[in-house]
Amino acid sequence: MAQLNQIGKHATTISTIDGVTSVVYHSTAVVRFDKDKIVLNSNGWHTQTTKNRMNQTSHQFGLGYRVYQKDYEWFVEFGGEVYGFADKMTLEADGSVTYA
Repeated sequence: MAQLNQIGKHATTISTIDGVTSVVYHSTAVVRFDKDKIVLNSNGWHTQTTKNRMNQTSHQFGLGYRVYQKDYEWFVEFGGEVYGFADKMTLEADGSVTYA
């Protein structure tokens, strides 16, 4: 089972530029966040490792969301609500969720 307390290092980089932190797995910024919003993006790669990187990021930075899979579909739990996952969905600081 994957370690979910800290972001894995394989093919993964973390950078912060102008207040925006990006977690890049291979060539995809799977999570980008600042003080106002979080953007999730699998770039179509619905793999266990992509989901792990997203969840590891949430845990390590205290972002308060969880990505999970049920019956082959991805979901995001955020602010006590469950949302269908979509690439480039945005989790806002006020608890709202918007889709690109």
